Amino acid sequence: MKELGSYNPLEFEEEILNKWQNNNAYHAEVDRKKEPFAITMPPPNVTSQAHIGHALDDTLQDILIRYKRMQGFSSLWLPGADHAAIATEIKIVEMLRNEGKTKEQIGRKEFDKVAWAWYNKYGDRIMQQFKRLGFSADWQRYRFTMDEKSTNAVLDAFIKLYDEGLIYRGKRQTNWCVHCKSVISDDEVEYFDEEGGMYHIRYPYADGSGYIVVATTRPETLFGDVAVAVNPTDKRYSNIVGKMLKLPLTDREIPIIADSYVEKDFGTGMVKITPAHDPNDYEVGKRHNLEVIEVISKEGLLSDKCGKFGGMEAKAARKIIEEELKTLGLLEKVEKYVHSVGHCYRCKTPIEPMVTEQWFVKMKELVKPAINAVKNGDLKIIPKRFEKNYLHWLNNIQDWCISRQIWTGHRIPIYYCDDCKNIMASKSPIKVCTKCGKTHIHQDGDVLDTWFSSALWPFSTLGWPEKTPELDYYYPTTVLVTGFDILTQWVTKMVYMGYECAGKVPFRNCLIHGLIRDELGRKMSKSLGNGVDPLVVTNEHGADSLRIALIKDMAMGLDTRFSMQKVENAKAFVNKVWNASKFVKMHAEGETIKNIQDVELSDVNKWILEKLSNTISQVTKNLDKYDISVALTNIYNFTWEDFCDWYIELAKADIFAGGKRKQDTVSVLYFVLENILKMLSPFVPFVAEKIYESIYAKTDGDLLMKSSFANYKAPKSFASAYKNIENLKELIVGIRSERVKNNIPSNKRVKFAVDSQSVIDKYGSFIEKLALVELVAKEQISAPIITSLAGFEMIKDESDKQNEIKALEEQIKKLNFEIERSTKMLSNPGFVNKAPEALVQAETKKLENNKNMLTNLESKIKLLK
Repeated sequence: MKELGSYNPLEFEEEILNKWQNNNAYHAEVDRKKEPFAITMPPPNVTSQAHIGHALDDTLQDILIRYKRMQGFSSLWLPGADHAAIATEIKIVEMLRNEGKTKEQIGRKEFDKVAWAWYNKYGDRIMQQFKRLGFSADWQRYRFTMDEKSTNAVLDAFIKLYDEGLIYRGKRQTNWCVHCKSVISDDEVEYFDEEGGMYHIRYPYADGSGYIVVATTRPETLFGDVAVAVNPTDKRYSNIVGKMLKLPLTDREIPIIADSYVEKDFGTGMVKITPAHDPNDYEVGKRHNLEVIEVISKEGLLSDKCGKFGGMEAKAARKIIEEELKTLGLLEKVEKYVHSVGHCYRCKTPIEPMVTEQWFVKMKELVKPAINAVKNGDLKIIPKRFEKNYLHWLNNIQDWCISRQIWTGHRIPIYYCDDCKNIMASKSPIKVCTKCGKTHIHQDGDVLDTWFSSALWPFSTLGWPEKTPELDYYYPTTVLVTGFDILTQWVTKMVYMGYECAGKVPFRNCLIHGLIRDELGRKMSKSLGNGVDPLVVTNEHGADSLRIALIKDMAMGLDTRFSMQKVENAKAFVNKVWNASKFVKMHAEGETIKNIQDVELSDVNKWILEKLSNTISQVTKNLDKYDISVALTNIYNFTWEDFCDWYIELAKADIFAGGKRKQDTVSVLYFVLENILKMLSPFVPFVAEKIYESIYAKTDGDLLMKSSFANYKAPKSFASAYKNIENLKELIVGIRSERVKNNIPSNKRVKFAVDSQSVIDKYGSFIEKLALVELVAKEQISAPIITSLAGFEMIKDESDKQNEIKALEEQIKKLNFEIERSTKMLSNPGFVNKAPEALVQAETKKLENNKNMLTNLESKIKLLK
């Protein structure tokens, strides 16, 4: 047995980490004799550093994979990273700018080389951090969304959908980021409230007969107006539908139209229609065959269609346009207005709605299997309430915009013939046109949305489109663990692409957790300065303490709060386990440890074995249904309270008695601790492995994480002994409580009279030690009985009695004061007649209660005296 000193995780965590890796403990292989269990790690961005959200997400996965590995499953946790196209491009462009270069200057081919140099330099950083946190992923199978196999899968999937007519190119209203210079999808837009203005602008009738007032938050877009709309049921405006308006600041005329999109009660009930720069207006424009006039460029500048304002930055031009409208008498008023504005989820720049030509995936038919998967139970979303979010998204989904106007990522495999305009899809470069035979060919300049490659993640990482043994064995994977914030953005994509490409649901279960917030419930952010670096916490307190602090008391699907106090509490628990293990190790050394079946068991030993059996059952049941935090609470409470606080103390009588009693009890201690370590191993793997190595390991390659999970069932015959000890515990707790109530000093031993001598014979030593009392048979004493508790009666000496009398007299003094005060109030007609009836009744009840308490205290003093 190796020595266990004081608990210091930094002294052994790296050593344990190397031991696991040197023994290839994380690797999984196809084994038809075993049942598969597979998780694909949600790929973090290659540009990221591990943050507390990663720590939560991957700790949940690590607990599950370690548990199933110990249960004998062929357990694969497949790790990888996402190329995060827009985020990576931003960083690379910034790096080039610092070198005095632009991506256009170096060209696309050289840019690709720079991008790969970036991946190679920074791509492994977050994975090394994950390894330090103890995440037992199969690092030999690490994948990257831009590696050769992933690229092959992406191109194959694109061409498959293209050939089936599910991918098309067309012009539609999209979300344009003027900073990233690319379109982004609807689910990549974040909305924040911003304070702005509501501009009430006069639009004169073309015939000079007056004007109408139209309200807008973006007066700079009026140059793209093609109509003003009213609701067809709005009787206020039924007589002006069809009339023409003079568009302010231009020489154009636009019509007044009727459309049900307009809300009669919002603003003036009149809405200007700008199809090029508003998604709702775009739909109105399509219904009425209106012209689409683009007046804001992809750089965010007003176009030459805006007259003298052309070339100005759109938002900056707002104030100048406001002044011009005032000068011309066309601005009725400006009101302060707070409204929700879409921002790019990457760079936080406000989105510019814009009609652009993009590649889209048709969604209507594609999502049907994904909808049915949840309805027929092929996919279980846990907690179940998130099924509603999932189904609502898919039932209302729009076509997916998959093209991006950047250089980082998978280039769209579409080739154009410059001569005959033939369009060709191919995984490999095309040099000759398949239609006209000419060689003037160029490839589409756009790249695919990063989510396209991520949508293939559960099966592309297993070798798809090749029919690999891993794909056949591990797919569909068992469970996906992820946050609710990307349920619609990513999870849904994996499901419908899983059916489309691999023919099956990608995972059978989807476990949803909430966000991790600070101790005040605030979202963690750089601006608040409340972020937590999991590596810093680990290097100060150990990975095990961080893991417990993250998981304990969390509820799946709900946000959880994190604090350093939780880490301190977790560390105290781990230290408790460590010290209990030192106690077991100390007393087991030199003893012949018996098999548990060969031990002559006392009631105390039967009790702890019954407790152990129940805990193993609870932990297993809860882990199997993904109640991970509840499972941790089960083992936490058993270890701290039952094993450390009760059993070890109860066991000391046998240990110090020596001989066979000691040998039997030490054998039980040894057995129970080993099973505790097996249950703890998925949750606190470092400390569990270290203790196991010190006490149980036979060789250096004998690893706890590769052993079997706890599996013990106590005989039914233990139930009687279990009940006896539970009653004993209840009695000891009751005696301790009576000591406190009666102001007995914690270090003072008091006498208790007992009805039965047999109780003293059987359990007396436990009671006397743990409750600090002296037990005597009732017939042996003549002193007055002060407190009665289930056949146990406390006997007080003279000093105890005097202290108690003094305390009771102080309480009587306070009660008399309250009784006198209440009596005066209730004798006062002014109070009784004018105060609310409820207040009078409350005071009356209070007086009655105080009088009853006074009677009881006076009786107790009389008895004591």
